[in-house]
Amino acid sequence: MTVASTGGSVWPLNLFFSSSKIQPFLTKASAHTYCKRFSSHFRCKNSHKNSVAVYPGTVADRVLMDIENSGIIACLRAQSAEMAIEAARAALSGGISVLEITMSTPGVFEALQFLVHEYPSASLGVGTVLDSQDAKDALECGAKFLMSPAMVKEILDDVAEGQALYIPGAMTPTEILLASRAGAKIVKVYPVSALGGVQYIAAVKKPFPNIQMIAFITRHNHRSESTDSSKISCLCDNIYLNLCYDFPFSFAS
Repeated sequence: MTVASTGGSVWPLNLFFSSSKIQPFLTKASAHTYCKRFSSHFRCKNSHKNSVAVYPGTVADRVLMDIENSGIIACLRAQSAEMAIEAARAALSGGISVLEITMSTPGVFEALQFLVHEYPSASLGVGTVLDSQDAKDALECGAKFLMSPAMVKEILDDVAEGQALYIPGAMTPTEILLASRAGAKIVKVYPVSALGGVQYIAAVKKPFPNIQMIAFITRHNHRSESTDSSKISCLCDNIYLNLCYDFPFSFAS
């Protein structure tokens, strides 16, 4: 389990970075610099190699383990498959080991298939999956996890055997509980930023201590909340942060 340096809280992150403003300076060196900067607080580490790692259990179980061990889930949105591949290469080479490409990326499945071949042990997935057909296409291209902003029961049924991890979105306590009871191993609380950020996720967590959750927040909210140790200490071992981040600015700086 990756533990943050503040308050003993667990902080696996989901970094959101859009390639719309990424320039050719997106390099392995800049990705390394970015991850090194992040590791000073979140202990970002590269847990994947270019060989297939051996884990017990299903693919879904292995992805959950990777999320806990890596400390960061990167979320990539690009303007083309080629740009997505280059951005993902930089992120993976810089220490990221769990990464999703959103459905809004043109050629998302081609990019995913290429990256799965190049990084077979990384946990690569697809985000904003809204229907069963897209889920099946993603699985055929090697996706190890699927993420949605809402609960799509058909997708959960498609991965019932554990061939991939499905992370559905939920907003209210009722939605969170229903998703868990339907079989979701982990639930993405979305959009938690609009509901109060860390205070909301800490409050909603209290009645559901055994449900693993991902809290979606923006990078601006994260910066303000991360300076408040009293808020950070509200997070416990099975709350993960889904941090919306504009990656290019970090690379440029």
